Amino acid sequence: MTRSPIAPPSLLAVSSMTLLAASLHSPLSATERTLDVPYVPTPQNVVERMLELGEVDADDYVIDLGSGDGRIAVTAAARHGARAMGVDLNPERIAEANANAKEAGVTDRVTFRNQDLFDTEIRDATVLTMYLLPSVNMKLRPRLFEELAPGTHVVSHAFDMQDWEPDVHEQVNGRAVYLWIIPADVSGRWQIGGDDPIELELEQTFQKLAGTAIRDGDTLPVSGHVRGHEVELTLGDDTWRGRFENDAMIGHDAAWHAVRQ
Repeated sequence: MTRSPIAPPSLLAVSSMTLLAASLHSPLSATERTLDVPYVPTPQNVVERMLELGEVDADDYVIDLGSGDGRIAVTAAARHGARAMGVDLNPERIAEANANAKEAGVTDRVTFRNQDLFDTEIRDATVLTMYLLPSVNMKLRPRLFEELAPGTHVVSHAFDMQDWEPDVHEQVNGRAVYLWIIPADVSGRWQIGGDDPIELELEQTFQKLAGTAIRDGDTLPVSGHVRGHEVELTLGDDTWRGRFENDAMIGHDAAWHAVRQ
């Protein structure tokens, strides 16, 4: 998979703009760090839409980076039945979040930690959202591809990921909300089997695909995209839709099958 656009600059659900700009590389403990970006809570209607875009349900584990008063994590548990964790550098926000979880009756499904989001393990998240700063989004971005499983939903309030285009971009009462779905890596050489095998050479930049196909001796341009495990390829005038599983691409209803070479 072509990763070059990702390497230089980088979800778990984040309910507020965390006070962390000057503390990104501080050696101090979380409780000692100076917080110099104002705490700005996410409006509840934006929280609701973020969780809807994340398709949060009882099977999900939501991680909220910069969780503030905990409203995203608490809402994910109280209204969607999910498990959730929030992290924040400000111990006052952690105390407030724990109080809100207790009031909502979801302390059995929600935890909050007073720690740096960059020290937080995100690998188990199925939904990761944020309301951070543009520079923080970009610092996080490489970790999203390295650590999150394909299909993980990443949701951001207000700020994008530069050249990584979102799968969905909406306005909620004038506030931007972005969704990315971590794509499977389907770059490389493939062969679509059948009576007339097709050779594919795919390059992947984030969720976008480009390349060539050799079919009946003719070379055709290929374009497409990946949404989690779902793959769509356009070869000339034909569109092929399927799913990436166990290092193979399988057409819906087993209409076609491709193996990596």
